[in-house]
Parts: sequence; C-alpha cells; structure tokens
Amino acid sequence: MALSDDSAHKVVIIGSGPAGWTAAIYAARAQLDPVVYVGVPKQDPGPILPGGQLMLTTEVENYPGFPDGIEGPEMMDRFQAQAERFGTKVVGEDITRVEFASDGKPHRLHTSGGQTIQAHAVIIATGATANWLGLENELRLARSGGGVSACAVCDGALPAFRNQPLAVVGGGDTAMEEATYLTKFASVVYVIHRRDQLRASKIMQERFLSKDNAKVLWNKVVVDVLGENKITGVLLRDTKTGEESQLEVKGLFVAIGHTPATKFLQDSGLDFDEAGFIVLKGRGSQTNLPGVFAAGDVADPRYKQAVTAAGMGCQAALDAEHYLGQQGLI
Repeated sequence: MALSDDSAHKVVIIGSGPAGWTAAIYAARAQLDPVVYVGVPKQDPGPILPGGQLMLTTEVENYPGFPDGIEGPEMMDRFQAQAERFGTKVVGEDITRVEFASDGKPHRLHTSGGQTIQAHAVIIATGATANWLGLENELRLARSGGGVSACAVCDGALPAFRNQPLAVVGGGDTAMEEATYLTKFASVVYVIHRRDQLRASKIMQERFLSKDNAKVLWNKVVVDVLGENKITGVLLRDTKTGEESQLEVKGLFVAIGHTPATKFLQDSGLDFDEAGFIVLKGRGSQTNLPGVFAAGDVADPRYKQAVTAAGMGCQAALDAEHYLGQQGLI
C-alpha cells in the first residue's frame, strides 16, 4: 500500500548518541514531534550499543556541567530522559535502508521491524565505531572500564592512568596525536607498531618522539591483553621473528581508526569522503540532499568528542526546522 504524504513524520532522527539526543531535545522543544530510531545492540567486532561510544565509557570528565564527572551510560540516560520529557518518541529498531527523495517528497525509511515510514526531514546521527584489534580480553576490558580505550583524549587524563606506563597501538597521525597527548600524564608511553616505520606525517612523529617519556616498539603486534578486572600488560609478537614477549602497562589505547556507521546508507545518493564519513555543506549540517542532515561522529572525522557531537545535533535540529519552514510544513 502506498504511503501518503500526510502520514510522514516531520523529523526522524537515526541514532541515539549525544548528537541524536541533542537533536531530539531541540526538535521536540520546537514542536516538530521527532521520532528517534535508537538502533539495537550488535557486535562488529566490538560492542555497538544504542547511545553510542559513551556506553563504553566508564567515566566522562570533560563534558561541561559535570564537575565531578559522570558515567557514560548515565549521561546518555539523562540525554534520553530530557528528550522524552519534551515529547520525543523513541523506537528501539534500526533503519536498515533509505530512499531519499530529491524532489521535495517525503523520504522513505525501512526499519528492522519490517515497516516503511516517511519523513520530511531526516537527521543521521549514527556515529562512528572504533576499530578494535578483535581480541577477547581487549573487548571485555573495554566494556568493563578495565583500562582499554579507543580515545586517549576522552580517557587519558583519568586518575587511573596518571604516572603509569601506557601503550598506544597504531602508526598513523591519530596514533601519534593520542600518544603525544598521553605523554602529559603517563610515566612512559609505548607506541606499538607492526612495521619498522610509522605511517604518520613527519611533524606528528617528531612531536611524539621529542618527548622524554616516548618510546616506539617496532615490528610488534598485540596478540593478547593481560589482566582480569584491570589491564596489567599486553602480550606482543615480533612480526619478523615470531618471538613473544610481555609488556607491563596499566592502559591500552587502540588508535587504528574509526569506521562511520553508514553501511545502511549505501546507494542513498549521499556524498561521502574517502574514509566513508558523510560530507556536509559549509559549517552547517546539510548534506547534498534536501531535507537530509547529519550530526556527530558520522560526519566528523576529526574531533569525535561528545561535546562537539552534541553541538552538531543542535545545528541539525535548527537546520531541519528552518528547512521545514521553507517548505511550508510547519
């Protein structure tokens, strides 16, 4: 049965991290009756949970307004409660496929529950997932707050890591940036790299290597993460000799990139950059398609912070409201 334009939602938000919930708060307060599709838990290979990367963060100390810090899951619960307070509808399903219209008609979205819904404006806030090594103990300790993280800027300043030996896995600019940041707090920072030279730009390498507590372990891969409740070290394998050795560390930061959650958007007509992040027009949230907006890590290959994601969610809701007004839909 064909859907009528009258059945279309004003705004549908796909995703439920800081960007999605902030967009919902603003849209709901503007009486746009937003519907948030929060998604369902999955493994790919690490945990992907409704609420985004903060669901794997035990303590958030750098979000304004929480001087004593706050647990990541609790923060997302508060975001959701605030959105629901103003009338946001929450649906615990995925959007599995999209049909974005370019002629002003409502966009069609297909859900994991087998429904097809319509929306005049769509805000994509599905985030990006950290690329993990895929080791059982790595993922277990990341979920439990046992000293494994994919964001040094988020977690590196926590008391548990101060004046302790820490390790970073990776060899690109992101790994160098994370490792350099950690040198402010750690007794020593080991960069573990599988090759005999780094992929990072020369300036990023020099910035890290100039630190007194910076060390690079060449031709090494992590084959296991040691420790029960907290990380105590990593098991390394030499990529040339095959020899195994143990390295004592109190924190492991995996810096091998992020993958934006955009698989369901393939063949949608959206513009992506070479890494798969959604490309935005100018400083706003507008994509190349009318009535389709993006916010948060799914469109942010650089910062990937909760506070920047929330700001982008605000932008997306305001941009969607402006778009709907231009179309005479509100």
